[in-house]
Amino acid sequence: MGRAHVSTHQLVAGRYRLLEIIQRETNRICWYAEDTGAGEISRPCLVTQIGLPDDPRGAERRAAARLLRTTESMALLCPGRIAAVVDAVDEAGALWTVNEWIDGTPLGELLSEQGTFNYVRAARIGLELLDVLDAAHAEGITHGELSPGQVFVREDHSVVVTGFGLAGATFAPRLTAPAYASPEQARDQRIGPAADLWALGAILYTMVEGRPPFRDRGRPENTLKGVDRLPLRTPVRAGPLTRVVQGLLRKDSRERLTRPVVREALTRALSEDPEAALAAAPGPRLRGAYTAVRTGSPAWSRRTMVVGTALAVVTVAVAVLASTQGLPGTDSASDAAESPARPPASAATPGEGTGGDTPEPSGAPSPPKSPSPTPTPSSPSPTPTPTPSAPATALPAGFQRYRAAEGFSVALPEGWKRVDTDRQGDLRYRVVFGAEGDDRTLAVTYSERVGPDPVAVWRDEVEPNLKEEADDYERIGAIRATTYQGREAADMEWTADADGTRVHTFGRGFLLGEGRSFSLRWTTPDADWEDAANQEALRTILKTFRPGSA
Repeated sequence: MGRAHVSTHQLVAGRYRLLEIIQRETNRICWYAEDTGAGEISRPCLVTQIGLPDDPRGAERRAAARLLRTTESMALLCPGRIAAVVDAVDEAGALWTVNEWIDGTPLGELLSEQGTFNYVRAARIGLELLDVLDAAHAEGITHGELSPGQVFVREDHSVVVTGFGLAGATFAPRLTAPAYASPEQARDQRIGPAADLWALGAILYTMVEGRPPFRDRGRPENTLKGVDRLPLRTPVRAGPLTRVVQGLLRKDSRERLTRPVVREALTRALSEDPEAALAAAPGPRLRGAYTAVRTGSPAWSRRTMVVGTALAVVTVAVAVLASTQGLPGTDSASDAAESPARPPASAATPGEGTGGDTPEPSGAPSPPKSPSPTPTPSSPSPTPTPTPSAPATALPAGFQRYRAAEGFSVALPEGWKRVDTDRQGDLRYRVVFGAEGDDRTLAVTYSERVGPDPVAVWRDEVEPNLKEEADDYERIGAIRATTYQGREAADMEWTADADGTRVHTFGRGFLLGEGRSFSLRWTTPDADWEDAANQEALRTILKTFRPGSA
């Protein structure tokens, strides 16, 4: 794709002054602008800049005329639902489209600010989009570029759609937002209405999950390859929309749901109790923070450990946690808790305490211990066991016992608190701990949908999605089978980039039996990983974590 550069001190097409960027997508920038050629008083307008591919055959020259014709036709079919295009020009290596000012907010911007929508709100917007697509498809018009950036939402929840006429205007399979391209577009095949239904499914997925089904991978060709070849990450927040989203996102266009079936499913979702959806939806999340657990089987899948973190106090480590969330788990309290392979095992063995859903100071009394079953893996890792040098009832200085309302407890550094909670029904939850100004985080995830082999969960369920979602993901060593509190467990360690910082994560997941599990993830900046304080904190967490009765 060509890259266009423009100064806001200059005019586009000699009359449109760019004032402020209101929305960005891959290869697309939307500006608040003013039309200085509209007489004595400048009028506000919406100017969209789309980079054009380098094409010596000059096919992109047709783009402006095609867009104007198609948009005019759609405006007649859907009055009030299609943004009127008043001008379109090819200038400075870009296609510039000019719309009358739209009294609404780009859906992509709403999602950036609010994180996720409950499924009732998502279904309402989905039905609005379906009305527009119904009208277009009845006249043989395919949008082909539908994405959150092409949808503006008014205060009354009605939508205005832009971007009709872009598809097919150049030889590029998709001009903008390749993460929302259909697999047939990714293969550069002829597209039709089914491509728009895929995009609708991807938008619904993004609204409820807070991230697109396939992430943008930098270069458009890499993103399109991921759309075509990678498996769909099962939605975990979609509630009654789950099946319709999955049905729209089938790779084979012939197998996608039809518009009447989609309409029935979305209409039915509007009658669902919105309170349940609101309870499951988190607040705003960090931009670019994605989860990375997949759910081919009910193991430590996306169902248990998905969702990005959204915090006002969140730091670099939380962002990574969000982009790589999803692990196995733990349960049952026993005296010995093995240390991870990498951290040194020379620290004192911390004891246990009791408490409510608030931290307790070091040295709190120890709760009675329950015997733990003893299933052991076939190949436990040769992890050294620390030598106890502290009383069993005391915690190391600077730690306090935290007992969660969910039933588990763990010793945390002083000043740490719960900074994010995600719950998907009674079968799974995730709690993130941290402190403002501290770049480290701990995530505790519980699930009742986990498979019998903890190593296989990491290898087959979690890591493929880490490779897809985490920037510059790199595993450290092998996935290690081990035991933890007498339970089958597995450890995995990796690094990744988060907002320009290299971060380091150690994950331990262990089984409770009957499909239940806990997982612990400890994340720090990679440069600080070997610090004695970090290693002691990790050992203390592993030694003191006690699962609840769940």
